Amino acid sequence: MFELDISDAQVERFHADGFIIVDRIISDEQVALLRERFEHLFRGEWETGLTPDEVNWRAGRDREDVTRQICNGWKADRFVASVVLQGEIGRACARLGGWPGTRISQDNILWKPPGGKALGFHQDSAYEQWTTIPDWVSCWIALDDTTESGGTVEYVRGSNHWGESDMIEQFHAPEDPATDLRKAADRAGVSDIERVPVVVKAGGGAFHSGWTWHGSDVNRSSRPRRSIVAHCMSSETRFHPDYVGYIYSRYKRFGSDEMDESFFPVLWHENGHRSPFLDAYMARRIPWGGQVPQ
Repeated sequence: MFELDISDAQVERFHADGFIIVDRIISDEQVALLRERFEHLFRGEWETGLTPDEVNWRAGRDREDVTRQICNGWKADRFVASVVLQGEIGRACARLGGWPGTRISQDNILWKPPGGKALGFHQDSAYEQWTTIPDWVSCWIALDDTTESGGTVEYVRGSNHWGESDMIEQFHAPEDPATDLRKAADRAGVSDIERVPVVVKAGGGAFHSGWTWHGSDVNRSSRPRRSIVAHCMSSETRFHPDYVGYIYSRYKRFGSDEMDESFFPVLWHENGHRSPFLDAYMARRIPWGGQVPQ
């Protein structure tokens, strides 16, 4: 893991544009590890014994030309956890978000094969209304060299200032991925939509705000486009007292809006706190739910 020292200039650019692009986030060795784990995950092989919270593609069930997605692969695979739950990612997201600390909300594991369909342009935080602070900072990491024609993620510069929209009509494989984007631009009085493709080497990527519009087009190249995303939230975030998210509100305890660190661990905090189980779990010294070494 490289030290992610976010500069004042990067913070300023993040708040102005809604994103920053970073040449290197993880090492070549970590890239190779994650590529190898993709094969297991998309065959439905769960290293910890737990199924991820969302499995949106299964071999033999779903079309081969759609983008494959898994959410919270870190719960199913400690090798994935060893990359996505690193403190440096949490520290960088806290710096960009202006938070005292960072929790992981969820990860996304994305595999767009050659010819893979688009993902609709959306705002991530529109999907997080089950929290009291629906305001993510996300770390998007390329596991293949990306190209504009290869269906890489695209950010819309300045769209984090357009206001908050609802969930989009079609997230997976829309015919036109920019349908909801254009509607949001119209509401914001924006006529010039600047889409910025993230073109980096494997191991590079970007950080983006939860209210930044982004999506990706069809993979028109002959190579896959694999990526992993750490969607992070403030360590101060709690469950919304009334709004029920159909997946993640299942982790809310009766009578409490506090978030359990077993499911939303703290990656980094300015006071030095980090969820105690993380390092042993990431190093595969304990299984899921195992006793934390003293």
